[in-house]
Amino acid sequence: MESQSDIAAASILAWYDRNRRAMPWRALPGVTADPYHVWLSEIMLQQTTVATVGPYFERFLARWPDIGALASAPLDDVLHAWQGLGYYARARNLHRCAGVVAREHGGRFPDNEAGLRDLPGIGRYTAAAIAAIAFDKRATVVDGNVERVMARRFRVEEPLPDSKSTLYDLADFLTPDQRPGDYAQAVMDLGATICTPRSPKCLLCPWSEACTGRDIAAELPRRAPKKVRPLRRGIAFWLRRNDGAVLLRRRPEEGLLGGMIEVPSTEWREGPLIDRAEAEGMSPIPGRDWKLLPGFVAHGFTHFRLELAVLSASAAGDPPPSSHWCPIDRLGEQALPTAMKKVVAHAVRVENG
Repeated sequence: MESQSDIAAASILAWYDRNRRAMPWRALPGVTADPYHVWLSEIMLQQTTVATVGPYFERFLARWPDIGALASAPLDDVLHAWQGLGYYARARNLHRCAGVVAREHGGRFPDNEAGLRDLPGIGRYTAAAIAAIAFDKRATVVDGNVERVMARRFRVEEPLPDSKSTLYDLADFLTPDQRPGDYAQAVMDLGATICTPRSPKCLLCPWSEACTGRDIAAELPRRAPKKVRPLRRGIAFWLRRNDGAVLLRRRPEEGLLGGMIEVPSTEWREGPLIDRAEAEGMSPIPGRDWKLLPGFVAHGFTHFRLELAVLSASAAGDPPPSSHWCPIDRLGEQALPTAMKKVVAHAVRVENG
C-alpha cells in the first residue's frame, strides 16, 4: 500500500513532467544536470528572482564556461560581472568556492551534502539543492517557495520564522528516494507558478485534494511583524584630480560589501549625521577645502537604511593605500556596488548643474 508521501511525490512528479519550467540552467528531461550550472544558478538565485538571474547566468557561462575558468578569473572581474545582483558576499564566496573546487577537488564538486557544505558560500539549502538536482541524492530542499507550499498543504499557522523547523520536517517527510532532484524542482515550480504568494491557483494544483489549508491559503505562511530597519548615516568624499580622475578605494575583504570598490566615506552609524570636523578627520586625504554638495544619497540594505551626504574637493598626488585614481569615463569598469553608483551619479549631477 502506498504511503501518503509516495502518493504526494507521484502526483507532483506527474504534474512536473507536464509543466516543468524551461530555465537556462535546468537540464532537459533525461539529461544529467551539470553540477557547475546547478551551483552557479543556486548562488545567483539567493535573494534574487529567476527573471533577473537568467541573463547573468548566461553571461557568466559564456565568459567562464567551467569551474576552472571561473577559478582563474580575477576577483575584480567577477565582482564587476556580478553588479546588479547585490549581496556581493555571494560573488566573493563564488570565486573562493571555484578556487577550492579547482585546487582541492580536481574541478569536481563533492556529490554529497556534507562535502558540499564544507565549500565557501554553500549552506544547508544550497548543499541540498546541488546534491538533489546535480547528483540525484535524496536531500531536503527548502526555499521560500517550498516553505509556502508546506505551510498551506499542512495548514501550519505558526508564523515564520518560528515555524521554519516544522516546515523543514514536513518537507523532509514528503521528499522521495526516487527522482529527488526532479521532486525538489517540482515543489519549487509549484510554489512559483501555482501556490503563489497571492491568489494561489488551487484548482490547478496537483496537491489540491490533500491540502488542508486551502480555505486560508492566501494567509499562509503567516509571518511575525517585520522589525523597522534602522537608519545609518555617513559622509562620502568625492575627490577629483585636475584631469577629472576620481579617487576610489577598495573596502576591506570582510564585512558589508567586502572587497568592493567605493567612493571613500566615513563610517556609517545610527544617530545624527557625523559633524563636519569629525568627518574631515576620516577623509582619505586631509587638509582639503571641502564643499558640501546639496542633497544626499539614500540606499536600502537588507538590515538597515543608509543616507550619505557628499563632500567634494580637489586633490593631487599619489593615492592613499588601497586607493587609486580612476578616470571619470572608466568608472563603469569598476566593481562599484549600487550605493556607490548612486554617490557617483549624485556628485556628477550636482557638479555639472
